[in-house]
Formats: sequence, C-alpha cells, structure tokens
Amino acid sequence: MNIRKNKPVIGISIGDINGIGAEVTMKALQDNRVQKLLTPVIYGHGKALTFYKKSLALEEFNFMQVRGIEEIHHKKVNVINVTPDCPEILPGVETTEAGKMALLALRQATEDLKNGHLDALVTAPLNKNNIHTPENGFIGHTEYLTAAFGVEKTLMLMVSDQMKVGLVTSHVPIHQVASLVTAAAIREKLQLLIRSLREDFGIAKPRIAVLGLNPHAGEDGLLGSEEKEIIQAVVREFKDKGALVFGPYPSDGFFGMMHYKKFDGVLAMYHDQGLIPFKTISFETGVNFTAGLPAIRTSPDHGTAYDIAGKNMANEGSMRAAIFQACEILKHKHAALESANN
Repeated sequence: MNIRKNKPVIGISIGDINGIGAEVTMKALQDNRVQKLLTPVIYGHGKALTFYKKSLALEEFNFMQVRGIEEIHHKKVNVINVTPDCPEILPGVETTEAGKMALLALRQATEDLKNGHLDALVTAPLNKNNIHTPENGFIGHTEYLTAAFGVEKTLMLMVSDQMKVGLVTSHVPIHQVASLVTAAAIREKLQLLIRSLREDFGIAKPRIAVLGLNPHAGEDGLLGSEEKEIIQAVVREFKDKGALVFGPYPSDGFFGMMHYKKFDGVLAMYHDQGLIPFKTISFETGVNFTAGLPAIRTSPDHGTAYDIAGKNMANEGSMRAAIFQACEILKHKHAALESANN
C-alpha cells in the first residue's frame, strides 16, 4: 500500500450500472468535503455517468475521462473507461452485459490497487447473479479480493459509528453454517478482528463480544452444544492471553438490550445473525470493510436496489460513509507506520 502525504487517491469500482451504484457514487462525490479530502477515480464508463447525470438532474456532478491511472487530475473526479463500449443502460434490469462490465471495473481497480496506484478501493454494489459463471467462480467482493491479493483469510467487517460486526462465516448456505463454526475458524476471525480494531481503527485494547450459534446461546446444552464444546473454549483461550473477549451471548438479547454499545467489536457466527441487526441500526451509514487485506477496501452496506434504480430515490449516505471510512482507516495505518518507524 502506497500511503501518500498529499490527498489520497481513492478508486471506486462502479458496480452494476443498472443498479443504484452510479447514482450513490455521483451523489456522494457532489459533497464538497469529499473532493477536498481525496482524489476520486471511478472505474466504469463515462457514458453511464452522463446518462444518470441527465436522467437524475445531477447538474453539480462533473467528471473528466482519462485513459489510465497515470493521467488522473488531483482536482477532478476522474473516470476510466474499463471497456470501449458501454453496455445498454437499463435501470432496474439485470443483464449479463452489465455484470461483465462490473467485473471488468473491479478487475482494473484491483490491479491498480495492487500496484500501488490507489490508496484505497471503494466498491459500489454489484449483482453476483449476473457475474458468476463456473469459469470465474465469482461469489462476492470479499472472496474476489482475498484471492486477488493472495491472502489466506480475511474478515467481513461491518462498520458504523454504532457498532463493528465481524462474521465467522459469510456467504455460505445456512445448512452449512454449523459445520463451519469450528474452534479454528473462530480463533482465526477473532485474531483478524482484534488486529483490525487495533491497526485500522486505532483501538489499543478492544473489547470483543462473541455471539452464540444457537437460540439462547444453546441454553446450557439444551438447544445445541456448539457454545459449550467450541465457542466457550476459544473465548477462555483469548482471555487467558489477556484479550478482552467475552461471551458467548444470545444474539437476540444482546442486540435487543443494546449490549453492543459496551463493546468495540462483535463477532457473529453467520451472515444474517450479524447483518440483520447491523443494517437495522446503521443501514444509511453502514460500511462493509474487508479486514486482513494488505490494502484498504470498503463498500456501502446495501445492494444494487433494482427496484429504485434510476428513480432518484437512492440514499448516498452509506457510499459517502464508505469513502470517508477508507480515508479514516488510511490515517490510522499512516499513524501506525510512522509510530513503527519512530
């Protein structure tokens, strides 16, 4: 990662051009604070941005098309066309062509990130269904970037001012969850969560809550044994090493009684266990952060929202938060690097 002394260069992959990605990106970049803080580089196509600028009457949004990262202007919104011809723009319609362009945008942005031309990457929402093929095996941004950077493990971490929620399992069918909740998996994700809270968010001694897997955290074995046989042992292991790790907690009571306010991070066992309460509380300001990468990647916490695409109804709050969060994490990494050098 290339940490610059001047404004950071933040890449934005446009996602599905028939969803709300272009809209929330353009609206977020109209915020004067954004362009004072960073240099944005959108990977997509100028035709798509022009289409939405006109159809949504986003008159204050202006951009400059460049052929590559080496031509960017630090006082402009830069756009790199990832394909010579932009697919037909059909707001709210799932098309194979839009999926292909979303993947091209992600690939080119990832390459520039890997090569040190970007300080961080913000990924606008895409649709896994119109991208995935047996050949590319695409199942999501997190998995793609984990493979692209050649790291063994990463952590899907949902971030807002209210809470930070990591997942032991993420994009897997629910019937596979129990078999994947192992001591090794929990240990690995806890280590990633603690390290990220320290290095990426500047929390020196983070307090972590670990959720149970079963209803009522197993009810002392009556409703499941994973808590007694697996989760409690890992929690004790971390406590014995001096980490502030507690649990397992029944997830319904934990969130219902707002106990998350007492902790710096929460480790959930599966996707919906963590994301339903997170999005209920922080939907318009939540950010998806991939912890464990050797680079910074954030994204808004919502999807393509085809039902409102092209209707000027999308709220850009989460995209703006993702952009600001990328810059904030960069600051923490910069401070940590300076501290280490000193």
